[in-house]
Parts: sequence; C-alpha cells; structure tokens
Amino acid sequence: MIQREKYIEPLRAFYDSDLIKIITGIRRCGKSVILNAVTDEIKSRSDNIISLNFEDTAILSAIPDETTLLAYIDEHRQSSLCYVFLDEVQRVDGWADACRTLRLRNCSVFISGSNSKLLSREFTKELSGRYVSFRIRPFIYKELLAYGKELGREITLTDYIIWGGFPKRIEFPDENSQRAYLNELNETIIINDIIGRYKIRKTELFKRLANFVLLSNGRILSARSIEKTLKGTGLSCSVSTITKYIGYLEEAFAIETVKKYSTKTKRELEYYLKVYDEDVAFNSIRIQNNRYDLTHNFENIVYNELVYMGYSLQVYNDGSHEIDFVATKGQKQYFIQVAYSVAEEKTYEREFSAFAALDNSNQKIMITNDDIDYSTSTVRHIKFKDFVLMNGL
Repeated sequence: MIQREKYIEPLRAFYDSDLIKIITGIRRCGKSVILNAVTDEIKSRSDNIISLNFEDTAILSAIPDETTLLAYIDEHRQSSLCYVFLDEVQRVDGWADACRTLRLRNCSVFISGSNSKLLSREFTKELSGRYVSFRIRPFIYKELLAYGKELGREITLTDYIIWGGFPKRIEFPDENSQRAYLNELNETIIINDIIGRYKIRKTELFKRLANFVLLSNGRILSARSIEKTLKGTGLSCSVSTITKYIGYLEEAFAIETVKKYSTKTKRELEYYLKVYDEDVAFNSIRIQNNRYDLTHNFENIVYNELVYMGYSLQVYNDGSHEIDFVATKGQKQYFIQVAYSVAEEKTYEREFSAFAALDNSNQKIMITNDDIDYSTSTVRHIKFKDFVLMNGL
C-alpha cells in the first residue's frame, strides 16, 4: 500500500502530545493503513505500544466496554509514555470516557472510526480543546495511479470517473469482482452501519431514500423535493424524517452536502443542498445496463479533488446564474464551473454564460474532460487530465 504522506505528515507533530488524535472517514478509505503506518514509525523509537482493532469480533467480545479496556491497557503497558491505537473504537461502550481517562494516564491516544459521532458535540465539548481531528478520504487520482503502479495496473480516467477511489477495489482483477466488492461495502455501510446503529424501523423507506440520494450526486436537493419523489412511489414520509435520514448518511460519511449561497440575501439557503457522494462508486453500482452517469460523477470527482487540495466549497447563485463551486483557500477565491464536455455549441454557451455577471476580481475557471483548450480572455479552461495531477489551482 502506498504511503499517504498527505495524511501522515500532519499527524507527526502530535505523536507525543496528550491531545487525543481522532482519525475519521468512511469505511475502507484507508484509516487502518494510516494507523499502521504511524504505529510503524513510532516502533522505531518505542516498544510501549498497544494496538486494538475493534472490527475483530474476538477483541470486541473480550473488551466490550470502558472498564475492560482500561484494565487491559493497564495490564499490558509500561510505565513510560504509552502509545495507544484504537481502531473502530466507537464499538466499545463508554469509549469516550475511556479515551479521556487514558490521556490522563500518560498515554498518547490515537482513535479511528467510520462515524462522525467521534466528533459529536457531546464528546468534543467535554474534551474542550483536548483533541485534534484528521479526516481520511478514498483515493484521489494521483493516489490511484501510485497504487496501481505498485500492483502493475493502469488506472484510466474513465475508470476513475465510474468506479472512484476506494483503495481495495483496484486489487480485484475485473469489473465484476470490483462491483461485487463495492456492493458488499455499500451493504455494510447502509444496512449494518446506519440501519443497525440507529435502529431504523422504516427500513424500506430509508433504503429508497439512500438510493435516491446516492444517485443524485451533483444535484440540488431539498427535503421537500425528496418527500414528493418518495410519496410518488407510494411511500409515506415526512420532511423531518427525510432530514434525519440524510443526517445519518452524512454521519456515516456516505455523502457530503454543500449549501447554496445567495448573493441577494447574503446568507446560506438552509433548505437547499447540493449532494456529493463520498465516492462515485455509490452512484455507479446503482446503475443498470452500463448507462453510467458520467456527467454528474465527473462533477463529483472534481469536488473530491478540490476538497483534497484544501479548498472550502460553496455553490454560487445570484438569482439568475448558478456556478458549481466557489472555492476558497486562504485569501484566494475561485469561481469554478464543471462540465463533462463543452464541445457542442449550445453546451458551451450555457456553461460559459454562468460567469456573465461576475467581474474579474476573482479567477474564473472551467474544468472539462475535453482535450481542446477553451480558455477565453476572462475564463481559464483546465483540462481534466491536467487538473487531477495538480496540487492546487
């Protein structure tokens, strides 16, 4: 597996800190690999290390709660600074109290999990600044290329747009086995993680909503519009239930939502969200007859790459024009429109006209999968094949 220095380098400054290191991200995005890499680095200077992975049912059965966890660590540690690694720790009853106690007992604690409840208000309020958090994501294209090279495989841009960046999927030799792996991962997240964790009783409603939302990546949604769609299929639901279920998908890192920003009201529009899948595979495995949604997956990929580069993103709307992203990092701001292709004149006019009302105080960028350079005097065109190899705009 490749060394993901992007995520490991920021952690190094906290190896000996008493701050709790919280590592979060969707299932199988590579959190355990990063924890193992950090463990290996620390082993070069200390053997006072305890590592427990609570996805192992034998470990969870032996150490199911706070009391047994603290007793186990007390029994197996040395008196000097002890490095404690707890993978999928949210499975342990009372894990938050255990972590707080460990940091007071001369332990450097690293915890990971596939649920943003690790960063819940209740937990972080009680820690009151005694933690640092790190979000891990599936591979971007440069990482896929590097891992593919290790495996002796070439990963094309089309493969990336359809099947995304879950690391393990490229270990499988063909599309059928990759699809089977991704379907199993989807079932684990949607069924085991969410329906099981939140004890959802309306399972059919939730599954239908999850399918609809994950197929709607790169689109503007509202709870009201989802309600109408689901009621049209004969399912009874409410706006409050839909909002709650969308929150569950976000907590499991299956989706992210980006709010529209209205220049007229100078505020975020609370009830309209643009949805992006954590990985475009969640869209593609739901597609039949190989009619993959390249257009919206393409925009989703651009979103994921921009987030990896460190940009904060909003959707721009001035009442008459909408631009896919306002990307901000530090003092720099970019207006970015994304289109799979602008080769057709009608598409070209539509996509470039989105910039019409903007002055030139901020850079305007168009990202497409075209090989022709469509840059104008006011709009910079970036070819997708170049964009995925960039470190920033």
